[in-house]
Amino acid sequence: MVAFLKPALVIVDMVHEFVRGRLRSPQAEQIVPVIRRLIEVARSCKAPVIHVVDRHLPFDHELRLWGPHSLVGSPESRIVEELQPIDGEYVFGKRFYSGFRDTGLDNALRDLGVDTLVVTGIHTHICVLHTVGDAFYHGYNVYVVRDGVAAFSERDHEYALEYMKSIYGAKIVDSAKAADVLCGRQ
Repeated sequence: MVAFLKPALVIVDMVHEFVRGRLRSPQAEQIVPVIRRLIEVARSCKAPVIHVVDRHLPFDHELRLWGPHSLVGSPESRIVEELQPIDGEYVFGKRFYSGFRDTGLDNALRDLGVDTLVVTGIHTHICVLHTVGDAFYHGYNVYVVRDGVAAFSERDHEYALEYMKSIYGAKIVDSAKAADVLCGRQ
């Protein structure tokens, strides 16, 4: 049995642009209720709920590839209504694929005593993958929720899950197992 100091739920890019907008994942609507249930579990078990979301400036490098998206202050950069944070939860804006790069996320997790991340969100093969990679390098235990992440295609999704498992040591779990992790049950 593995003892956890403290797990947190990390939700990547569940904003209008990626759930219902131009850069949406075809599976995005299917993962919204899964993530919603995990938020409820995290809240009941007192695990931190953390959103990391694209909030770009108009000159960000990434926009050269993807075009303008999820710009700071735009409706597209808002977290979808079903997953809105409540008081005491955290939202970190990001301008890069990884939720760790220049966001203060690592410092906040350390301040909260978190050592284990349960990761959900969009896109499995881009922002989720890069966030998990940086979590690995920062020394966190990482669980990726198979039914709580989505990509542009099933191929991209499966490739990224396998990559995170084999290269970063992430544990790929279903949402039921993720709920156990969030509540300290192994």
